[in-house]
Amino acid sequence: MTEPSLYDAGPFAPCPVPFNLAAHTFAAGLACPDKVALEVVAAPGVVAETWTHGALRETVLRVAGGLAAAGLRRGDRILLRLGNSSDFPLLFFAANALGACPTPVSPLLTEAELRVIIADLAPRLICRGPGLALPEPAGAPVLEPEAIRRLRAAPPADFAATAPDDPAFLVYTSGTSGAPKGVLHAQRSAWARRMMWRGWYGLGPGDRMLHAGAFNWTFTLGAGLTDPWAAGASALIYAGPPDRQVWPRLAAAHGATIFAGAPGVYRQMLGAPDLASGFAGLRHGLAAGEGMPANVASAWTAATGKPIYEALGMSEVSTYVSFSPEAPPVPGRSGRPQPGRRIAVLDEAGGGPVPRGQDGLLAVSRRDPGLMLGYWRRPEETAATFRGEWFLTGDRARMEDDGAIVHLGRQDDLMNAGGFRVSPAEVEAALAGT
Repeated sequence: MTEPSLYDAGPFAPCPVPFNLAAHTFAAGLACPDKVALEVVAAPGVVAETWTHGALRETVLRVAGGLAAAGLRRGDRILLRLGNSSDFPLLFFAANALGACPTPVSPLLTEAELRVIIADLAPRLICRGPGLALPEPAGAPVLEPEAIRRLRAAPPADFAATAPDDPAFLVYTSGTSGAPKGVLHAQRSAWARRMMWRGWYGLGPGDRMLHAGAFNWTFTLGAGLTDPWAAGASALIYAGPPDRQVWPRLAAAHGATIFAGAPGVYRQMLGAPDLASGFAGLRHGLAAGEGMPANVASAWTAATGKPIYEALGMSEVSTYVSFSPEAPPVPGRSGRPQPGRRIAVLDEAGGGPVPRGQDGLLAVSRRDPGLMLGYWRRPEETAATFRGEWFLTGDRARMEDDGAIVHLGRQDDLMNAGGFRVSPAEVEAALAGT
């Protein structure tokens, strides 16, 4: 009899109590306070800022003290309208350290788009980076760049003794509706990310993670900053002028051991003349954010000799299906459920797990510590995403006999071709093979 499309190798270790995301992120640095935690790179070989683990933790607590003096309290929401600078992680983790709820927004949002988010969020405080506009009136007190800079000299606060299920941060996503909605995450989300260390990154304290995203991108916040720091490793963030082919030179000049970026970044650098030499010291690459075209992955690996480990995720859970050094890529597959997860492919008509090899709806168990608390101020929409114990991701997938997952696109992206339901992902895969 065919096995059901269900992966469960046992739950991940329980989250400690109390638990604060920021305290967890900087705990490993206590054992290596003089080790480099962050290099902000202006150009290959040019470091604009260097932060040790000890200095980073101390400054985060000082900024937290400054935010508290500005009136920010536990449970308050703070909007971060910032550019690509170290102010972003300092403010994000400082707000979280207080038990407040930082909410980053893209600097590319228009004033009209911001007005909608501010009305929904009702922030207690707004932090604005240089040259970034806000609606008039802003909707909350605003900390301008000079005031933000002064926070670093404030008397330090301490980490709040938050519970695992207390709110930690909000991110806004348009989802499939086009309207921005807030995804509220718990403090425990940082603990859940440890499943990615083995199940995706192969991350250790000796690594130097070069992330191709800006500070204010959620992919960078998690994979590029939170996880390297929590592992006692080093983060490398490029803050120089746009350059599609700069990454091999940055990797060589700054000793990167892991590189992370969206698939489009890998495609753009394929023609770089120093692609192979620049990544000679790399162990592997990581990709997420969209599907990685097979021809891009194979071309990059052929040029560099390094594998790319892809991950599948979403704002509501982060990444939960991936390949890794322990689970190498399999052609035609999107990844494997990370150890500690409980994942199923469900009958789209409302039933339980379908037999392996059949298409269905990808789902994550409610027990997953990385699962969101819910959509901000949208209880009915939150409830609609659950079926019993399962959070319905909205992705269609197939679990093969070996447990690997094949991603088939969004449930609402299906096309009707001659009476057959076809996913655009399947069409793309077929065209790529022609």
